[in-house]
Amino acid sequence: MYEMSSDSSKTREEERADRTREKLERAEAKVRERSEHAQGQIARALERVADAEDRAGEKVARAIERAARAAEGAGAGAGRGAATEEADAEPMIWFRQEPASRKPAHTRADIARAALEIADSQGFDAVSMRRVAERLGAGTMTLYHYVRNKDELVALMSDAVMAEVVVPEGTLSDDWRAALTQIANRSHDAFKAHHWVFQKMSDDGAPGPNGMRHFEQSLQAVVGLGLDRERTFEVIGQVDDYVFGYSLREVQEAAEQEHGWSPAVVDFFRRELATGEYPLIDGFFGDDFEASFEEAMEFMADESRFDRGLKRLLDGIEAEFAPGEREG
Repeated sequence: MYEMSSDSSKTREEERADRTREKLERAEAKVRERSEHAQGQIARALERVADAEDRAGEKVARAIERAARAAEGAGAGAGRGAATEEADAEPMIWFRQEPASRKPAHTRADIARAALEIADSQGFDAVSMRRVAERLGAGTMTLYHYVRNKDELVALMSDAVMAEVVVPEGTLSDDWRAALTQIANRSHDAFKAHHWVFQKMSDDGAPGPNGMRHFEQSLQAVVGLGLDRERTFEVIGQVDDYVFGYSLREVQEAAEQEHGWSPAVVDFFRRELATGEYPLIDGFFGDDFEASFEEAMEFMADESRFDRGLKRLLDGIEAEFAPGEREG
């Protein structure tokens, strides 16, 4: 009887302990939920503050520019008509001098580099004037003396990437194939290093100095082929299209190339192939689906594919436009 009473008492204690643990777990869950909610509110508030700072900074920058233009135009006389309206339009960032001082605290190159570091490590959406300023150890408003708004910041970032595409001065080959290969490889390396470029690079299509240098080098690379304007554009465009397309696909499939397809995707393939509606795909993979699938993934991750594809493209260009070189 005593043993039964003891067992019953022990059971009640365990039940009370279980209820206590459940209460603690519910309480902890509520605390975590409230903490996450509070953190979300703080993050959104900080983003609103950052947006407000950006808007205020842009207004200040525009006011400073208007005052500078007014000062330049003072004494020039009245009577300027509609013909001057185009001149009054805000110039692109490339036509504005950087803030003048004996030793400026920052340069546009510094700002672009800081923005690139943020985009490369955290993604393009993490880039803001406030974060760039923090990385430089400057006040957000200070940056607006150099860059008026986010669009100009993106222009600086895009042109900084294009600087990596440009072949160093004096090193571009005189051979058209070698020169186009140099340009293609540098482009591929730059796009791979800054994978976010396909999300935002040159959204408005505005060119930058390094974009112009890239085009100049591209023209220099093919000048030996003696092509007319239309075919020159076509050859340069074909190489650019190949590099852009390959690099974009590489970015889109980066996770698949690193980890392979998920079990759900593999199962989808299996189920679809079992229907018999895809005989060519079924024959391509063969009887050992798993092994063939792994081989396909390894092939897609093979970095030498870029070089082989570029060589085939240049072989085609050579066959059509430089038959004399092939014969020699």
